[in-house]
Amino acid sequence: MKNWKYFMATSIVGSALLLGACGSDTEEGSKTSNSGASSQETNAGASEQLEGKIAGDGSSTVAPIMEAIVEEYTAVQPKVQVSVGVSGTGGGFEKFIAGETAFSNASREIKEEEAAKLKEAGIDYTEMKIGYDGLSIVVNKENDWIEDLTVEQLKQIWTEDGKEKKWSDIDPSWPKEKIVYYSPGTDSGTYDYFDEVILDGKDLAKKATLSEDDNVLVQGVEGDKNAIGFFGYAYYLANKDNLKIVKVGGIEPTNETIKSGEYSPLSRPLFIYVKNSEVKENAAFYNFMKYALENAGDMAEAVGYVRTPDEDYKKDLDALEGLK
Repeated sequence: MKNWKYFMATSIVGSALLLGACGSDTEEGSKTSNSGASSQETNAGASEQLEGKIAGDGSSTVAPIMEAIVEEYTAVQPKVQVSVGVSGTGGGFEKFIAGETAFSNASREIKEEEAAKLKEAGIDYTEMKIGYDGLSIVVNKENDWIEDLTVEQLKQIWTEDGKEKKWSDIDPSWPKEKIVYYSPGTDSGTYDYFDEVILDGKDLAKKATLSEDDNVLVQGVEGDKNAIGFFGYAYYLANKDNLKIVKVGGIEPTNETIKSGEYSPLSRPLFIYVKNSEVKENAAFYNFMKYALENAGDMAEAVGYVRTPDEDYKKDLDALEGLK
């Protein structure tokens, strides 16, 4: 079994994912990519064996896609070491701005202040879209009172109002038990997106347990009947036997509802931000990013997300080629 499939089956994300020149047990096999190339070897340019080190960081939501891409890439370019940290979208951008990484994974668009800091640091970048996610609301399996929530109810549950909320405050027919909250940390793009579409800039419930590690959130909700949490769709899929998904406005997140936009407002794009100068100056980095874009759609769907339209990948591949 490939390591990235094991990664999703057990939903274990470490503080960094490091795959490198020590080789790989990954099987090499033919695969059709988004760009129409006939095999992994063609996509990765295996006829030219490269060497080098590439560092990236960022979103834990994007991490499953990147871990899958890195492992497959290592099979055809074993002397290229690619390390991918999981500091959250905001933490990843901090390292990108500091010049510590060649690419930054993000589950939201770059903020104006982050873009300004990159400009000040003299770092030109290109945004590339690699998939779609449906931010998933989950509760404990023993929760028998929630099947569906409106956006307004989500706002009521999660917004800090100075009171210790019980489920019965949301609906009198629900238990008179305190709500237990599990949320991504404030460096997470998932947190930022939830803040934008649900909290509308208001404070999150102060009693919430925050973590950049989605597995902490999974385990927290799994262990408390009165818990509620949210994170990326792939993490729900990896733990669906132990969690209960909540519909939003009558719509459950699925590949189909995320792709169509029907799962609104919690469907969102996922990004990689690429340092332009690295593409020009580092042949291994160009080769890796080309492989990533050619295979992002397949890998996104393999780990539980949704591919973007093929024309988007082609557009980004053309942009990458232009940077070279």
